[in-house]
Parts: sequence; structure tokens; C-alpha cells
Amino acid sequence: MKKHRILFLFGLTASSLLLFTACETLNQMTEMGTSIAVASGAIKEEDAQSINKSVSAVAKTFEDITPEQEYYIGRSVAATLLGQYKPYDDGVLTHYVNVLGQTLSRASGKPETFGGYHFLVLDTDEVNAFAAPGGLILVSRGLLKCCKTEDELASVLAHEVGHVQNEDGLRAISKSRLTSALTILATESAKGLGGEQLAEVTKAFEGSINDVTQTLVVNGYSRRQEYQADAAAVQIMESVGYDPNALIAMLSEMKKQIHGDSPGFAKTHPSPDDRIEAVRSQIKLSPRPAPKERQKRFETATASLR
Repeated sequence: MKKHRILFLFGLTASSLLLFTACETLNQMTEMGTSIAVASGAIKEEDAQSINKSVSAVAKTFEDITPEQEYYIGRSVAATLLGQYKPYDDGVLTHYVNVLGQTLSRASGKPETFGGYHFLVLDTDEVNAFAAPGGLILVSRGLLKCCKTEDELASVLAHEVGHVQNEDGLRAISKSRLTSALTILATESAKGLGGEQLAEVTKAFEGSINDVTQTLVVNGYSRRQEYQADAAAVQIMESVGYDPNALIAMLSEMKKQIHGDSPGFAKTHPSPDDRIEAVRSQIKLSPRPAPKERQKRFETATASLR
């Protein structure tokens, strides 16, 4: 009976796992839960092996998330964020940011998404940016005010495009959804999952996208993901013709603007000094002045921020 309850659990939540599962995390947590159950006598060794194999097969579906599924996940995330932040009402700036962002995205490792790339400015002084799955990128007014040139703005957008390219949003979502559910499974399996525990685990998997987004906003991406997004930004900027050294300048400026207790960037990103050191090792070009026309275009489009 206990074996059937656990198998029913994984069958019941399979559709959720199709969208929100990271292979390595799921397999590790499941193996921990089944090992506890075997040690306590709740299930047999062969039952544990069967469960682990089933979950491993389900976990691999994370690699097969379709572009359409990614788009709808990202749209839900973006909609939730827009419930917390209002869009900045400046059509000229919004158009400018989109044209620049679209140009950069074409040079990325993921130039096309199901719904296309879309960029929006958020009306908040908070220094932050969010890259939702599928290419929906939100950048705060506070972050744009840190930019002194178009190249620096390009570095911000290219970094966020890098997160989309690397599918970091999907992986952040999967982690937040799995941790709660599989922790419950690991601790409860030794006692045998009853109806109440099954309901609790099922709710963890079926949690709202709002909870997922809140976790993403509070925790941010991993240090490794941030460094990889910076590396992607350097490559994208070089491909388009922007000076990648602008990313270093941008990080230096943000270091001046934020403090340890600042909301947004300070809480969800590695130290600017650490990122600067990593980026500097990747750039082979010396800093170069931008064309005057480019700077004039930037100043005109961002006039409302000054």
C-alpha cells in the first residue's frame, strides 16, 4: 500500500514535473527520499529502484520543454512582476529600449523565441532587471539611470538576453518548485505518505506561478549563472559592435549606487567587484569612444530619466 501511494504521488504530479523539473536536483532528492524509505522498511529496495527510474525518466522531460511552454511560463512570470511594478509611461524610451534589445537578441545564442523578445521599463527607482523565460525582459528605471551611454545600456540588456539564452529562468523556477515538495517527500516517506501528506506534496508541485516568481525575485540567479550571463553579454556586444568594456563601466557605476541593504540588485547578484574581475579577463579589446551620433541618440531617448 505504501509503495502504491508513492507511485501515485509521482503519477499525479507528472504533468507539473514536465514543466518545472531540473534533472539533477530531482534525481538527487528522490534518491534521498527512497533511501530513507528503504532504510526504515517502508518500501523494498526493488521498489525504490523502480521509483528512481520512473522519476529519472520524468526529469529528463525538462530538457524537452517546448518553446511554446517556455513562452507561457515566462508570460505568467512577467504578469506577476507587473503586479508588483508599474510600467514606466514613456513611449519613446520603451521603443528605444526595444529596438536596442531586439538588435542584441539577434546576436545571441537564442535569437528567436516562441513569442519573440519584448522589453519593458519598470517605473521604480529600485536598481534591478528580470529576464523571464521566453524573452520577456523587464528593466527598472533605477537601473537605466545608472547608464551613462548607449553601450552601457546595451550591456544591461545583453546580460538579460544572456539569461534567456541560457534558460536560467526555467531552471530557477524548477528549483523553487522542487525543493519544498521533495523535502516533504524525503521526510515523510519513512512514515508512509498518507492522504494529508500526499495533499501537501501535491500542493507544493501545483503552487501558483506567483509563488515561483516571488522566490525568483528574492533569491536571484546563482553566481555561476550571473557570470555566464556576463560572458554571454560580452560575446553579444562584440558581435553587434558595442564596446564590451561598457559592462565593466556599468558594474562600477552600480557599485556606487547600491548598498548591502538595497533592494533588488544588491540582494540577488554577486558582488560587482567579483563580476568586474571575471568580465575583465574575458575582454580582449581596449575601451573605445562611441560615435557621437550614438550618444546623442541615447541622451534623447533617456531624457525623461534625467
